[in-house]
Amino acid sequence: MSNKLSTIASSLENFVKGYVSLPFFALFIGIFLLSPVNSSAQSEEELQDKVQKLQQKLNETKAELKKAKEKNNAKKTKLEEVQAKLADLEGMTDGISIGPLQIGGAMRVNYTIGDYTNDDGPSRGGDGGNFTLDTFRLNLDFSHENWVGKAEYRWYNSYNFLHTGWFGYNFEDASQVQVGVNRVPFGPGPYGVSKSWMFDQHYYVGLADDMDLGVKYIKPIDNLTLDLGFYVSDEGQWRGDSKDSARYSYDVVNASGNGYEERNQVNMRAIYSFSDWTIPTDLGVSLQYGLLDSKGPQSDGDHYAASLHAVNSWNNWSLASQLTYYDYDVEGKSVTFGAYDYTTPVAAEAWIPAASLSYYYEATQIAWLDSVTPYLEYSTIVKDESDFNDSEMLVLGAAFARNGWYVYTDLAYSNGNDFVGNQSGWQRFGANPDDEWETRFNINFGYYF
Repeated sequence: MSNKLSTIASSLENFVKGYVSLPFFALFIGIFLLSPVNSSAQSEEELQDKVQKLQQKLNETKAELKKAKEKNNAKKTKLEEVQAKLADLEGMTDGISIGPLQIGGAMRVNYTIGDYTNDDGPSRGGDGGNFTLDTFRLNLDFSHENWVGKAEYRWYNSYNFLHTGWFGYNFEDASQVQVGVNRVPFGPGPYGVSKSWMFDQHYYVGLADDMDLGVKYIKPIDNLTLDLGFYVSDEGQWRGDSKDSARYSYDVVNASGNGYEERNQVNMRAIYSFSDWTIPTDLGVSLQYGLLDSKGPQSDGDHYAASLHAVNSWNNWSLASQLTYYDYDVEGKSVTFGAYDYTTPVAAEAWIPAASLSYYYEATQIAWLDSVTPYLEYSTIVKDESDFNDSEMLVLGAAFARNGWYVYTDLAYSNGNDFVGNQSGWQRFGANPDDEWETRFNINFGYYF
């Protein structure tokens, strides 16, 4: 009898450790001890029958948990497949291979029409709309044993610049180091929360898809991914008409000769993937701190930013959200940023909430289409300065993919974005004095080879 009770205790102990909580176990033991099992009148056959039923229940519970785990793993696999298909467009086509070097590129043409007239500044369509060459780019990807590298150069109308240029090493523990002009780790993904061609407002204040010169270390630890970066400067000035703004990403620039330049910036990002949740979720935090080197009579400054972000995925749905606070410690209420060969003032201190909802549809029933991804995005720059108007933007659109083709269709509605609307002085990310809502419809045709 004692051997059978030991067997029961051992089975229950294993059951508790693997599948139930302590309160449930205590309740179960209480019921078990108060039941007639301990009665001297109970036969050994009845006890054996109880043991068999308990063992059967334990096996059924194990089988149910196994099915649940398999279901969660299937969800995770599906999520990874969707994320891979929505990854950087650089990997859409094979390009040309020469030994360890892969050569590719893209050519993009843009059509724009808006409810405003044309004027100087960023490329935007007037009342009749217009076609322009968006960009031509060349990509180089290097891979030999554990050594890797990437380079990308882009040409636009009247200006051109280096977009990416780094060399790296893949370690045996799946970590990687990149040295050169690489993407700063900040936010939930390479493009922040955005899936659109327009991006969200984080991009225009240098907090999404920002390329700088430095070292980045990427370290996966089970479900956790850590990114650490140190950047000695921004990516620099290339060929254009502006003094310091012929570049891809938005940086603090010394356009007047008496401004600031970015120096010695430190970044940290941690993202944990809860892949076994009913709705798989990636939760993350991003931190940034850097110095501002004064080129004028004013003192040196510094800047910092902190962000909480999440990506929730359910089947082919994806909801990305982000809340960011940034502060540039400079003289004045705004600081000059530059990109795409023009400059713009940006509020020195603000909050940026942003969210994007998208759905990936694999168009297996349509011969001329591989996939379509509709999306809805909202973001706003909530400025600390009471005299400044906030800068909001709403984008409704879809991205269509077919072989090497990728086409964005965006309907953007904004009261504070330099690329939506027409305003002299270009202060929409700064004071935004007009605070006028305007609309831009944009189609970007891209072929990637």
